[in-house]
Amino acid sequence: MQDKLRALLERFSRGELDTEEALRQIKNHSYLPVGDVAKLDICRADRVGIPEAILAEGKDKKDLLEISLAHLHATGSVIITRISPAQLELFSSAKLPEGCTLEHNPVARTVVMRTAPATEKKGLVGILAAGTADMPAAEEARVVAEEMGCSVIYEYDVGVAGIHRLFPCLERMAGADALVVAAGREGTLPAVVAGLVEAPVIGLPVSTGYGIGGGGQAALYSMLQSCSVLTVVNIDAGFVAGAYAAKIARQKADYADRKIEEKR
Repeated sequence: MQDKLRALLERFSRGELDTEEALRQIKNHSYLPVGDVAKLDICRADRVGIPEAILAEGKDKKDLLEISLAHLHATGSVIITRISPAQLELFSSAKLPEGCTLEHNPVARTVVMRTAPATEKKGLVGILAAGTADMPAAEEARVVAEEMGCSVIYEYDVGVAGIHRLFPCLERMAGADALVVAAGREGTLPAVVAGLVEAPVIGLPVSTGYGIGGGGQAALYSMLQSCSVLTVVNIDAGFVAGAYAAKIARQKADYADRKIEEKR
């Protein structure tokens, strides 16, 4: 998309387009209509550094396929979240563009489709999950951070009920630029981690647990009430947590690259 906008601006600078025509074409580049069902924000990654993801939940499977292929054609890649077995079956049987790869993560319930080369790896994101039941949200965060071009290391089932399991994992993640910490039940783990590491911590409350405060509510409230400093996303918001961590990590890597260039 940046190449298309650059070419458009070059045509404007050469006098091949007047101001009104240039504005009209820029507006056309800002989103992509798909029939009467969607307006895809295909410039979001260029604008804010985070790609648009397509939420499969609640969408007709044929509409979802049409939207996804349109996004893939326009940008070279697409992230689909919360995909159902019926929707996945249609994707698996559909005729995809030549050279298209389709990666399904059954735990995260995500699909990543790509025709363009993968983004150069920059930055390191660490992901922790308190329990095995918290893995779907953590895996969604992992998929998103990797698709945004970060390297990711992860460790699961390291909750505070057996906190001795946590410390070897934190040693392994000492170089992470940002950490996503997923936890259900009482949601204590992110606050503990944020009190031990230098990197920014994103608390990801998960809708595991039952009884009073079940469904992730106790975990969310616990993270919001943390004495440690951390950022908290919504319940089960793996996409948001992964994207936020990746944005931090990539900006930190870009800053380091600029400093290296300044010294040369």
